[in-house]
Amino acid sequence: MIEIIHSGFFTTVQDQGRVGYRKAGVPAGGAMDSLASRLANLLVGNDENEAVLEITMNGPTLRFATDAVIAICGGEFVCTLNERPVSMWRPLTVRRGDVLAIGACQKGYRGYIAFAGGLDLPLVMNSRSTYVQAAIGGLHGKPLQKGDILSLRSRAMAVPNIPIRWGTAFSARNYIDGKKKVIRAAAGPEYSMFTAESRAQFFSHAYEVTPQSDRMGYRLQGQVLKRKDNTEMISEAVAFGTVQVPASGQPIVLMADCQTTGGYPRIAQVIAADLPVLAQARPGDLIQFQKVSWQEAQRLYVERERQLKRWKIIIQQKWREMGYAH
Repeated sequence: MIEIIHSGFFTTVQDQGRVGYRKAGVPAGGAMDSLASRLANLLVGNDENEAVLEITMNGPTLRFATDAVIAICGGEFVCTLNERPVSMWRPLTVRRGDVLAIGACQKGYRGYIAFAGGLDLPLVMNSRSTYVQAAIGGLHGKPLQKGDILSLRSRAMAVPNIPIRWGTAFSARNYIDGKKKVIRAAAGPEYSMFTAESRAQFFSHAYEVTPQSDRMGYRLQGQVLKRKDNTEMISEAVAFGTVQVPASGQPIVLMADCQTTGGYPRIAQVIAADLPVLAQARPGDLIQFQKVSWQEAQRLYVERERQLKRWKIIIQQKWREMGYAH
């Protein structure tokens, strides 16, 4: 078992989300940065969809009552094991009685802790993801609190008795760097409802992420976007990465816990390959949207999935070299 000594700013259990329930009004949710969470799981020999802890801005302190293999991926956090610095983006061996402390985030905004074997939590609509607004999933449907206890399921492999000296290459994590993030997006269904000037401004001016941003959506501040007229819209489908523009003219990028429909015009859709980049943006960071075609968005998604598959093969080979087959 694992005891939560300190919960951090906002720590929740997340996997890759609730697929297939949007028609019933249930958001997909899941990890904001799917790339970091999937890689963390691969590093400890889990399925990519296994539940992890998602940490935001400032991480938790955990006491382990069992040996474990873990991996921490995502933004650059200060991490210590028994008060000694440990590295991210690699498997770590933890022994019974050890204390893992994750401090402030230096770069990026979110991190992920994966545990070999996974967290022993019930599935709610085929997912262990915490959806706080409905108090479902995760541990009691809430962010972790001091004194909470997490249990691990049985591991597929024994905890290594030798040091693990390998991890992911820098190329797997360089998307997190930079206060100004270039986010590629395709034109949305209501793109033509905006004036030519506003369409040009959207892709040529940077927008600041405001403090009024969370897992449901990022409110941006920048050039006011104007519509050609004030024609009313009926509610339409929205998703993670949909950019809506309310009456204020300031765009809102919908995030993992967003609603399933919305009544504001959709000027753009962030491409799937750049959602992890967007998830690592913190209040005060700048977002520069870059226009791409839907065909390019698809190509970039396929390219990322192929790269993940290559990383998976390399990680499995590393474990085999240590004598652990997955």
